[in-house]
Amino acid sequence: MNKDEHPDAVEGLGRFLRSRRELLSPAAVGLPSTGRRRVPGLRRDEVAALAGVSASYYMRLEQGRELNPSQRVLEAVARVLKLSDEDRLRLFHMAQPTTRRMRSPLRVERVSPPLRQLIESWTRTPAFIIGHAQDILAANDLARALYSDFAQQDNVLRMLFLDPAAKAFYRNPERARHRAVADLQQTAAETPDDPRILALVGELSVRSGEFRSLWAREYSRVPPYKVKQMHHSAIGDLELHHEALTIRSAPGQQLIVLQAEPGSASADALALLGSISAPALPNQQEPRTDS
Repeated sequence: MNKDEHPDAVEGLGRFLRSRRELLSPAAVGLPSTGRRRVPGLRRDEVAALAGVSASYYMRLEQGRELNPSQRVLEAVARVLKLSDEDRLRLFHMAQPTTRRMRSPLRVERVSPPLRQLIESWTRTPAFIIGHAQDILAANDLARALYSDFAQQDNVLRMLFLDPAAKAFYRNPERARHRAVADLQQTAAETPDDPRILALVGELSVRSGEFRSLWAREYSRVPPYKVKQMHHSAIGDLELHHEALTIRSAPGQQLIVLQAEPGSASADALALLGSISAPALPNQQEPRTDS
């Protein structure tokens, strides 16, 4: 996209950022007051420093010369300018016009029938498949029962940040959130214009202050899970070995397998969960007898 393709959006973004910057005093963002100032509100270099970007980069953003701001930069600027939820959505809309976002078509992710049949055949092992944005694409009965404390089993990040059940279900919810955000950042860096990731990050940024804070961080490599510690409302505490397996036939998809140590209390708890969540069998008809 060049500047002439969306002059209103480009100029509107600059005006918007300047107007919000001029509304804030240094004290409002924790900066010391240095007497009378030449301009109202914050200076550009102050916003840039607080957002963690260079002054020249932020100047280009306000002048409409930076046409590809990253998701994290926009989140950091929104945080510094203390934008409301409505203004945050306006910022993202002006900074990332629809025509530019649609360069990357929406990726349709499907689970192959053989793989779906495979995980459904595992009656003692919770297993599910996630897509590139951590959407849950398929799950077997035991996995659905394991996560039944959640209102929806649609996306790992939405469950972690938007569902109150996560605080009780994960015995270390902070670690789980850090892990999920780090994974999403890695995927976003590889596909920066992916519409699904942009939509997910935008939704979570508006609805969760904790997600906004974590998303603004730069993550180094986060160690993968070895054991997940959980608490299910019906069967109590669980410790399950966690394996995330890349599906080579479906790039971006992962098979998540959770296993209990044989003979452990967690194995007994999973067996109990499987028995209480198993669908009831239809009543068998009595054999007919000829009179």
